[in-house]
Amino acid sequence: MPNPAYYIMAKPIGAVCNLDCKYCYYLEKEKLYPNNPDKYHMSDKVLELFIASYIHGQAGRSILFTWHGGEPLMRGIDFFKKVIELQKKYGAGKYIENSLQTNGTLLTDDWCLFFKENKFLIGLSIDGPEHCHDHYRTYKDGKPSFAKTMMGVELLIKHGVDFNTLSVVNDYNSKYPLEVYRFLKQIGSRFMQFIPIAEWIDPDSTPDQLSILAPNSGKNAVVTDWSVDPVDYGNFLIKIFDEWVSRDVGNYYVITFDAVLANWLGEPPAICVYAKTCGTAAAMEFNGDVYACDHFVFPEYKLGNVRNTLLETMMQSDFQRKFGRDKWDKLPRYCFQCEFLKLCTGECPKNRFLTTPDGQPGLNYLCAGFKLFYAHVAHYMKFMANEIRNDRAPSNVMEWIKRKQAKVKPVVQEPAKILAPKKMIVHRNDPCPCGSGMPYKKCCALKPRSQQGISG
Repeated sequence: MPNPAYYIMAKPIGAVCNLDCKYCYYLEKEKLYPNNPDKYHMSDKVLELFIASYIHGQAGRSILFTWHGGEPLMRGIDFFKKVIELQKKYGAGKYIENSLQTNGTLLTDDWCLFFKENKFLIGLSIDGPEHCHDHYRTYKDGKPSFAKTMMGVELLIKHGVDFNTLSVVNDYNSKYPLEVYRFLKQIGSRFMQFIPIAEWIDPDSTPDQLSILAPNSGKNAVVTDWSVDPVDYGNFLIKIFDEWVSRDVGNYYVITFDAVLANWLGEPPAICVYAKTCGTAAAMEFNGDVYACDHFVFPEYKLGNVRNTLLETMMQSDFQRKFGRDKWDKLPRYCFQCEFLKLCTGECPKNRFLTTPDGQPGLNYLCAGFKLFYAHVAHYMKFMANEIRNDRAPSNVMEWIKRKQAKVKPVVQEPAKILAPKKMIVHRNDPCPCGSGMPYKKCCALKPRSQQGISG
């Protein structure tokens, strides 16, 4: 049986960045390498070892390289020209693709021409319109970054560079879901990823210690102010989903929605957080150190170094395999009683720092929000899954919704009818209705009809 494909998120500049986003979980990883003589720059030697080992360890014909940071553009364009040369040198006829995540503020015409020529897919970090983006994404002096990021967007569009967007959902922009979604559509993003920020920190950490903790640290910790509220996150997804499912299916793609639909169908989702197990996506630091996951760059999760161990060996190690299985194996009992487990699969292990109602550790911080979202989308997912199983387009859901809405006609209140007075029937021997006390035959019956007080 062939080994499963694995992915390495390479950090050519480590945790160095020209921005100082307040919610960034990665910038403090500089503390792992104090007084580093390389200034966090990946050397040509480490780069070559990485590319050769990565290509060698991949069984498939298509290979994806992912460059991340910090801000990878700070490593310079010559570094990435070297990347292309080495990929050609070791490619052995395989089809090689590159993706790069950037905040967009350092993009230039030269960068975009290079990306277009070499078919890079650019992931742009942008949190929505100006007031949402600049709330946390600022320079080190506190100045906002939105204007420079938008200049980067314009350059990507100008040169026809393919890009998608990654938006961090935090305590602030989670209040503006449709504003964020419509803005991303407006700037040309057709593929969107919404990443919830959920971090807990050690309030007693010293300046030389990591403050953000792994979920199983055992330390007393507090959730950061910028972490998204779970219910707000659920409602954020719901608001965007409602617009997407009624207007945008097949034209715009939200990776969370695609992953949930894949799980509904029983197919492997595109992202590890919604898969039953993980461990196939690791992170490599600028010096060649490899960690089990980008969210687990802690000393206890270090797998080795590319300078002395093949990537394939590290990714197939007992430690990494167990790390991947633990995603499912360490779910609390509470999760196995949940009707949405097949859709959620516990989500990312790094967010499992709550305690269940019965006192067991390992509950996902975002659980309440996920339950709201999954309950809301269930009947739409069921419809789209059925369309796919029958070789029909899931976008048919939009017409289905229109038909359903057309059948629900509003109730129109008709004006009240003015009824004619009811005809009164009086017999000859009855008391006269005029109140005289005489029999009708001896009273009003003797009067002309026009003078009788009887309607009819």
